Amino acid sequence: MKGVTVIHHPLVQDALTRLRDGETGLAEFRRVLGQAGVMLVYEATRSLNLKSARVKTPLGPARGVRLKDEIVLVPVLRAGLGMLQSVLELLPEARVGFIGVSRDEETLEARRYHASLVRDLHRCEIVLIDPMLATGGSAVAALDLIRERGGHRVRMVNLVAAPEGLARVRRHHPRVPIFVAAIDRRLNRKGYIVPGLGDAGDRLFGI
Repeated sequence: MKGVTVIHHPLVQDALTRLRDGETGLAEFRRVLGQAGVMLVYEATRSLNLKSARVKTPLGPARGVRLKDEIVLVPVLRAGLGMLQSVLELLPEARVGFIGVSRDEETLEARRYHASLVRDLHRCEIVLIDPMLATGGSAVAALDLIRERGGHRVRMVNLVAAPEGLARVRRHHPRVPIFVAAIDRRLNRKGYIVPGLGDAGDRLFGI
């Protein structure tokens, strides 16, 4: 699918398998989800803009590059929190915003209940992180808000996506690149990804 990149790196796929495993315990699930998040964001940020820089090493001057723009990480509450801390170790100077979206279990429609974003999103590279892209309702709601607040350079990072969710995001936000570890078969009647890995938030927080 155009605009969607599946990360086939062996370490990413190994982590994904461990996360899918229903026997993976709470502590291990948290640890591996964080690791997977770092690897996915690493791949997703390959195209960040750079600027020239000069530094002085202990032996003399050297030319190099630095990131040109500020980065804002935006986890979708609640499961996105499981990827945040590890990604901050990769991008320690990134700022962080939060978007809370809940899903009506009957209609499967998304409802936004929290938003805390930096004011100058138009100047920043934004990475929207959420382990699951299922119906696409939460992702579209989050992307709509980011666009309303002036953000226009956004990339999405998800661990597992359903074809239905990908199609919905592409319809509403066709220019947003999406990076995933896997595109699974389908959604079930309750809007869960099959085979997926269950409810990522529940498994992350031990509910």
